[in-house]
Formats: sequence, C-alpha cells, structure tokens
Amino acid sequence: MPRTVGIGKQDFEKIITEDCFYVDKTGFIKEWWESRDEVTLITRPRRFGKTLNMSMLEKFFSVRYAGRGDLFEDLAIWTEEKYRRLQGTYPVIFLSFADVKETNFKDAREKICQLISMLYEEFRFLLDGDLLSKKEKDFFDSVLAKMETYAATLSVKMLVGFLARYV
Repeated sequence: MPRTVGIGKQDFEKIITEDCFYVDKTGFIKEWWESRDEVTLITRPRRFGKTLNMSMLEKFFSVRYAGRGDLFEDLAIWTEEKYRRLQGTYPVIFLSFADVKETNFKDAREKICQLISMLYEEFRFLLDGDLLSKKEKDFFDSVLAKMETYAATLSVKMLVGFLARYV
C-alpha cells in the first residue's frame, strides 16, 4: 500500500509511526553534530520543513525519547553505532514559534511568553532537590505568561544553564 503524504504534519514521531511519506533528513543530525557549531541559524521559507526538522532533532536527542530508536531504525542516521548510542541522551529544549500568528506586538509577546511558560512546566523537575538556589527557584517560578520583560528575555538562557548543570 502506498504511503500517504502527511501535508502539514510537523511532528516527526507521528510521520514515522503513521507510516507517512518521509524524505530522510537524518543526515542533518550527523552534519550538525560534527560541525560543533555554537549557534545554528536555520532560515528557510514558510512550509519548508523547519519545524519538522526541529521535531526530528528533539526525538533523536531528547532523554524523553530514550529507547525510541524504533523511530530511526530505517533511516540513514541509524547505520552508525556512534549515533545509535547518542540517541536519547540529552535534555532538549524544543521551542517553536510556528503557532505564533498574532497580528500585533502585545499579543505576539504574550503568546511567546505562554510558550516559554509551558516549556518551563516541562522541566519543573529541576525544582526538586538542591540543583537550583532559592533565587534561581524564585526566577523559575516567575516565568509565567504575564511575566516581566526582563524575565522573558532571560528565560531561555537561564533554562539552558539549569539543564547544563542537570546533565
């Protein structure tokens, strides 16, 4: 039976598990990993697969998907043992602005703050134990949809720092 084309699907796991047509882009994982760039900027036109590629990276690296090699078994990245061992070994921050469609600055800012707040909820386990100081825990709790501008501008950088210590 021919595979269906999942038009508009942006979730890598759904495309693989629902057996949709997929052009293997997992070579990007190897290329990106081996480049060791500190910053990667991916610019492409709308509907060009940016969110899908980010979803693929999340599913490959995220500890939440540890043991999910089944998503990659038939793809190019899975041919090398080095990358099979790498799958599912890092905490991953997945933040997409694909759903930010507001037409004015105030509403767009609030939507982005909501997305960041939801991201922080995903990593709430960082508040357990002594990994974060009291001041850092207070900052963590200040990341809300209605947060101050200073908190919004620092929030992702702070989360990266927290997760770097967690690893």
